[in-house]
Amino acid sequence: MTATISLPPTAEAEDRSSSSSLRLSLAPVGPAPALLDGAWWPRSRDLVAELPTLTAVLDPLWGRITRVTVNPTHWPVVPRKVPVAGHVVKVGWFLAEQDPHELLLLSYRMGRWNLLVVPPRTAPDSAAWLMAAASDPLGTSTASRLMEEAARLRTVSEADRGVEAVWDSEGGHAAGDPAARPRIPAVTAALPLQPMGR
Repeated sequence: MTATISLPPTAEAEDRSSSSSLRLSLAPVGPAPALLDGAWWPRSRDLVAELPTLTAVLDPLWGRITRVTVNPTHWPVVPRKVPVAGHVVKVGWFLAEQDPHELLLLSYRMGRWNLLVVPPRTAPDSAAWLMAAASDPLGTSTASRLMEEAARLRTVSEADRGVEAVWDSEGGHAAGDPAARPRIPAVTAALPLQPMGR
């Protein structure tokens, strides 16, 4: 299941000058559990500002989210508790034990879910690829492996654009377009008459 969920803007959301839609992609239930249950693309690295919107959507789907853990590598501040609609989510962190690109969510009665956290300033095309890959119900990649693959694909794409730019500057696309080809005047020469077959 891929979900882009729009919620009505709040005063906090308007103050942050951000869009009110939650950028979230969830994997459908598959035959075997995947390593990731989806991806979340927050607008900032501020857990106090970002978690309420995420839990507001996930609480009805997965049961009340009671605890979240992160790797502090990419989160400048890890609060101990975050107030969300109607309850408080406890936040913990693991440096060595948790993938730095992953958010672990726990529901008291329903279980746990692992989401890839797409960095807030990721380009939209790369974020779309990451969200689709993390939502694959047969996925076998970790969050860090997906981030490495996205970086590799970005590098290949940039190299391809560089080669194409050189090709274009040397007349590549223009040479392939018949309308852009320079006109070469037709040259006709008089051929001597050949006698007809005997």
